[in-house]
Amino acid sequence: MKRKFVWLGILTVCIFILTGCSKGKENSTSKVTIHSTPTLFFHGGGSSYHAEEHMVQAAEKAGVTHSVIRANVDKKGKVTLIGHWNKDAKNPIVEVNYENNRNLDFPLYGQYATNVVKALQKQYGIKKINMVGHSAGNISIIYYMLQNGRNKKMPQLQKQVDIAGHFAGLDFKRAPAEVRQPVGLKLNSAGKPNKMNATYKQMTGVRQTYPKDQVRVLNIIGDIGGNTDGTVPNVSSLSLKYLVADQAKSYQVIKFTGKNAQHSKLHENPKVDKALIKFLWNK
Repeated sequence: MKRKFVWLGILTVCIFILTGCSKGKENSTSKVTIHSTPTLFFHGGGSSYHAEEHMVQAAEKAGVTHSVIRANVDKKGKVTLIGHWNKDAKNPIVEVNYENNRNLDFPLYGQYATNVVKALQKQYGIKKINMVGHSAGNISIIYYMLQNGRNKKMPQLQKQVDIAGHFAGLDFKRAPAEVRQPVGLKLNSAGKPNKMNATYKQMTGVRQTYPKDQVRVLNIIGDIGGNTDGTVPNVSSLSLKYLVADQAKSYQVIKFTGKNAQHSKLHENPKVDKALIKFLWNK
C-alpha cells in the first residue's frame, strides 16, 4: 500500500512538471495584447541593430523601459521576432535589423517597415507606434507613411524621430542620379527644395498620406562645421520640413554641434539620447 502511494506521488509530480513545461512553451509563442505604445528603431545603410543599442540602453538606464525585442528582416522581407513582451510591458522597444542593409530601392524600405509593423500587430495587437530612424532608417519611416499613413487598419504613428536624414539626397558623386543630392540645393522657408531628385519627388506624396494633426516630429541634425554632419549636409536633413510639417501635430529641429555631432556618432551621443528620451517619453 505504501509503495502504491509512492508511485502515485511520483506520477503526480511528473504530470505537474510536464504540464508546466507545456504551458511555458505555449506562453512563449501565444499572442499577447499590450496597451503601451511600442517604439521602433531603424538603423542606417550598411549597418545593423547594433547601431541602435546605445540609444536603447540609454532608455533602459533612464528607467523608461525594460522590454526590448528585435525584429529581424531577411532579404525577402520575412520578419522574425526575437524575444517577447509581457502584457504589462512599459514603453516597449523594437530594434529592427535589415539583412539587406545596402539597398537603394527606397520603396522596399517602406515594405520592410510595413512587414515589421504587421508582425507586431499580429503578435501583440498594437494600435499605436513611435518610430526612430538614423540615416537611411529615416527612409523606412517616410515610405512606411507613404504606404500606410492613412490606413486605419494599421497601427497609427504617434511620434517620429529623424536623426541625420538624407531626404533631399546623398551628397556622393557615385550615388545614382535618383538619390543624389542636386547641385546648388537650397530650401525656402517651408523647407521646399529648389531642385528635387526622383526619390524626393516620390516622397512628396507623403504630404497627402500623412494624417492631419496626429504625429509629433523631432528632426535631429549634426553640424561638425560647414553645415554638415560630415556625411549628410544639413540642407538635405532639413528638407524633411516640407514633407511633414504642414500635416504634423508638431515639428521641431534640434541641432547638435562638435565632434560627437558627426553622422555615425549621433546615435551614440548622450545629448541625443537625452533629447530623444524627453521627446518620446517625457522624462
